[in-house]
Amino acid sequence: MQYRQLGRSGLRISALNFGSVTFGGQGNFAATGKVDVAEATRMVDICVEHGVNMFDTADAYSGGEAEEILGRVLQGRSRELLVTSKVRFPTGKGPNEQGLSRHHILNACEDSLRRLGRDHIDLYYLHEWDGLTPVEETLEALQTLRDQGKIRYAGISNFSGWQAMKLLGAAERDRLIAPVSQQLYYSLEARDAEYELLPLAVDQGLGVQVWSPLACGLLTGKYRRGKTAPEDSRRISGWPEPEVRDLKKLYDTVEVLVQIAEEHSVSAARVALAWTLHKPGITSLVLGARKESQLLDNLAAASLRLTQEQVRRLDDVSAPDLIYPYWHQNRNAFDRLSKADLVLQGPAKRLRVALETKK
Repeated sequence: MQYRQLGRSGLRISALNFGSVTFGGQGNFAATGKVDVAEATRMVDICVEHGVNMFDTADAYSGGEAEEILGRVLQGRSRELLVTSKVRFPTGKGPNEQGLSRHHILNACEDSLRRLGRDHIDLYYLHEWDGLTPVEETLEALQTLRDQGKIRYAGISNFSGWQAMKLLGAAERDRLIAPVSQQLYYSLEARDAEYELLPLAVDQGLGVQVWSPLACGLLTGKYRRGKTAPEDSRRISGWPEPEVRDLKKLYDTVEVLVQIAEEHSVSAARVALAWTLHKPGITSLVLGARKESQLLDNLAAASLRLTQEQVRRLDDVSAPDLIYPYWHQNRNAFDRLSKADLVLQGPAKRLRVALETKK
């Protein structure tokens, strides 16, 4: 297992983490899986055996049951095993039982600690942007939790670029706790994070944990043009994420994934994870397996090395549209772009030149 520095923090985390979104199977989360304590224990055992040192959860997963199961499974294990949780989504029916207000953050953290059976959370994420709460109030609440020893680091998840910078700017100005990491969606199915979020991470020194790097199963090789999707898949079960905007591109991408997988005699899922793991700015991938066999295959991605030619094939088939102002910068400012800019612009320039040369 590789261990990578989490942003500008002193924390080193495994390149592959394990997520508990499949634990419990309550409410809408039943579509993601129904892993019970016994199954969760076996999966965590496997993760620990393979060097995984970070486990992800959230108070929103199965109404808090995922936190309870993870807490029970981790009880009595090494304190080197790190836990992330999140706050933002509704935890009750009251008007203040959601959002990023001081009221909700402090109460939600206490509840998460109780369910987890821990005295602190290693990395506490703001699970989603809250445009109604001043960022200063949110940061002051996180600062209180860190001063009390209840959290050690903070992060942001599902923020846009300007929202993230607003929070970072306020933290620097007011000398409050600053996020050390983003948790975001990024995969071969949709590389939207390359527009702003990954360049922001490289420029600002934020770690990046990727949720759903297999696009909720769409990149496993089971979803192919002209073939029926497996009955036990999340999509068939009614899970709506991610939103697929370009089905043709998805199918084209999966075909290239399958070809490269055959070249290595491994699964398409393993190839998809290996590609994501080696992209600029990525710290770790959060795995969300429902079966032991899936987990073991996913963990093997840490040792898979793709050739430059294979990476280029995947880059090209999944390339995001170069929207404005990026196409303008690509043509007119490429010689003055930074390392952060090149996360998006580097592959885009190579592909553009190759296509123009063919004409």
